[in-house]
Amino acid sequence: GCGFDIVSGGELARLRHIGVAGEQIAFAGVGKTRREIREAIQTGVGWLHVESEQELAVVAEVAAELGRRTRVAPRLNPDIDPHTHPYTTTGTAATKFGLDAETVRRLFAAYRDHAYVRLCGLHMHLGSPIRDVAAWGRAVGRLRALADALRADGHDVEALDLGGGFPAYYDEHSDPTPDDFARLAERQLAGAGYRVLIEPGRAIAANAGVLVTRVLYVKQGRDRRFVIVDAGMTELIRPALYGAYHFVWPVQADAHVPAGRGSRQPFDDLIATDVVGPVCESADFLCRGRPLPAVQPGDLLAVFGAGAYGMSMASQYNSRPRPAEVLVEGEQVRLIRRRETYEEIMTNEK
Repeated sequence: GCGFDIVSGGELARLRHIGVAGEQIAFAGVGKTRREIREAIQTGVGWLHVESEQELAVVAEVAAELGRRTRVAPRLNPDIDPHTHPYTTTGTAATKFGLDAETVRRLFAAYRDHAYVRLCGLHMHLGSPIRDVAAWGRAVGRLRALADALRADGHDVEALDLGGGFPAYYDEHSDPTPDDFARLAERQLAGAGYRVLIEPGRAIAANAGVLVTRVLYVKQGRDRRFVIVDAGMTELIRPALYGAYHFVWPVQADAHVPAGRGSRQPFDDLIATDVVGPVCESADFLCRGRPLPAVQPGDLLAVFGAGAYGMSMASQYNSRPRPAEVLVEGEQVRLIRRRETYEEIMTNEK
């Protein structure tokens, strides 16, 4: 029953490759090229989200060239701070995303009778991950207020895309649940009669993935222990990019439980540890100062919550082949992406 929220022509090509109907696709993004807009309209995407006046003008030109009427949902920038990392905050006036409410109203008026552009929805996305549910609720309220005002002006507003940013479980902290967001949305949208779209994103994907890495060396520094592993920022850049927390623990955890301890209790021998990768950057770490049991070269560590922004942001920096991906479904295990080779890294180089 799910559709797809995309932000590039490459993601659209993936969906076309697996036969997804255009109606099930919402195409967002602040910098779509003319080619991407053309491909989106040719595919018949359900919603084309626009984020500037000039982008909407290009959409109108391309739609007219193709003779295809296109549903468009301008993205509102509600200017509300969700109090998440500044790099993933997208709903304040200081960010590159979206349009203010007055501009949106002006665009609806300007394109009211356009033959090929049908403005009939609104979009917003506040940032990610959002732990301030009240801030998100205020943004939903502003989105509804704008939609109601547009309806009062005589415009046909069918759908509201509330964005996403719903948090995933990365550590021991208590994050808001989908129910918390749903209750707020229910209050803000009661009786409105809009079709509601949401983008769960990391809330679905993050905890579905684990990065497994092998210990290469253990080194005692002047004031800390370093565990050097064969994965790093090339496989999971989130700690380096955002200072993100991922729970890290030995795969064979029972092997590290002191003798005679039959139940899970606090370890007595945990050591503050930096788990670091082989890349030539000081930012190449998976965790810092983390209490971990003693490990040895050859041991495997699991880095949890790696299903979102893990492989999708993996790189070949230092000419490192990207890793394999294995899908586990019940007792079935399948290789779904084979490990990259040195030859493949150099395929496009002349």
